[in-house]
Amino acid sequence: MSVHIGLVRAINLAGRNRVAMADLRKLLRGLGLEDVRSLLQSGNLVFRSDAHTSAQLERLLEDAAKHRLGLETDFFVRTARDWKAVIAGNPFPREAERDPGRLLVIFLKDAPDRDGVKALESAITGREVVRAKGRHAYIVYPDGVGRSRLTSALIEKKLGVRGTGRNWNTVLKLGALAGPPLAASRDGGASRSRS
Repeated sequence: MSVHIGLVRAINLAGRNRVAMADLRKLLRGLGLEDVRSLLQSGNLVFRSDAHTSAQLERLLEDAAKHRLGLETDFFVRTARDWKAVIAGNPFPREAERDPGRLLVIFLKDAPDRDGVKALESAITGREVVRAKGRHAYIVYPDGVGRSRLTSALIEKKLGVRGTGRNWNTVLKLGALAGPPLAASRDGGASRSRS
């Protein structure tokens, strides 16, 4: 049985798309997924499944969330092995060590083409730096994400694919959570707190 990490796009932000992590965990368990755990309130899930590919799981979760929770959003699923490769492939190790909250990984539905990556790089008006690798983009926000003009909407528009971002702290915590299951998480576990 494989461990997967699922990211829900744009929930619990400024009162939009409100959903409790307990409801998401229950949804996944109802779909036959096992050892379901969550991290924070932003839609970070870890679970086990042996019956589906990541793409099939994304479609299954999106459909179930729409019909059972009234939540229309994207899910991004990666295997634990994929997640380890994301961590190992970080092109900004110094930034990750120095200020991990200003390094984001954008998880994408599909790998952007070269023209999309060039368009995104050309759209940068601040000090941000982007490196795209497969279905992921790493972005350093030296002046902070909140003040940047390099927004999620702009990133998606230029790359031509949908995505969701997580800061490096959260990426590492999810990687640790995807390791051996925690004894206390067998009952579904409580959402973990702060990055």
